[in-house]
Amino acid sequence: MKRALAFDVYGTLIDTHGVVAELETRLSAGDKADMAPEFSRRWRDKQLEYSFRRGLMGAYVDFSQCTREALEFADRALQTRFSDADKDHLMATYARLPAFPDAAAALERFQQAGVTCVAFSNGSRDAVEGLLSQAGIRERFDDVISVEEVKRFKPDPAVYAHLRNRLDVAPDDTWLVSSNPFDVIGARHAGLHAAWVRRSLDAPFDPWGIEPDMTVSDLDGLAERLL
Repeated sequence: MKRALAFDVYGTLIDTHGVVAELETRLSAGDKADMAPEFSRRWRDKQLEYSFRRGLMGAYVDFSQCTREALEFADRALQTRFSDADKDHLMATYARLPAFPDAAAALERFQQAGVTCVAFSNGSRDAVEGLLSQAGIRERFDDVISVEEVKRFKPDPAVYAHLRNRLDVAPDDTWLVSSNPFDVIGARHAGLHAAWVRRSLDAPFDPWGIEPDMTVSDLDGLAERLL
């Protein structure tokens, strides 16, 4: 049977904390470089929170706006007092985040095995295309599927229904691959298979009674299990 893998992008293929080095540089002038990891964490957490809240409100915006608003929040919360130029530069850095070291080789293995691979993201198509291209992995994907096409955010069931509609594959052969538990639970709730990429051994899975079909520590492990 034909199998399709839909890879989440931010946090699964692309390291959202790849911005830490730039944050350290920007914070070093105020002798606050040690705050960079915490700033990155808060930025990412708020980015997701804002997408959830906008989804509940029915107030969709481009994911980049959630990212910018989360940056503004982290700056206020940690009193880092970044200038507008600093914030613009950090947003530009976010568009050039690196891929995780395991991404390229694992994706190549799936491609060579004839598995349909798509990038499936809260980010806009243009943003994801650019991000994957600069990371050197865009050519490993058959397509990019963005939530902007339905103007909802994960884990809204409409987003996963849209994924199913875009793929010429039976739902039972469609897998969501994500490091984000909320995404895995959303996909399983919508009737898809899902693999959780547990990139941190300290990361717990949400105790909702909905479990991933498989858990792997990296994308190499996913390839070993699925190929």
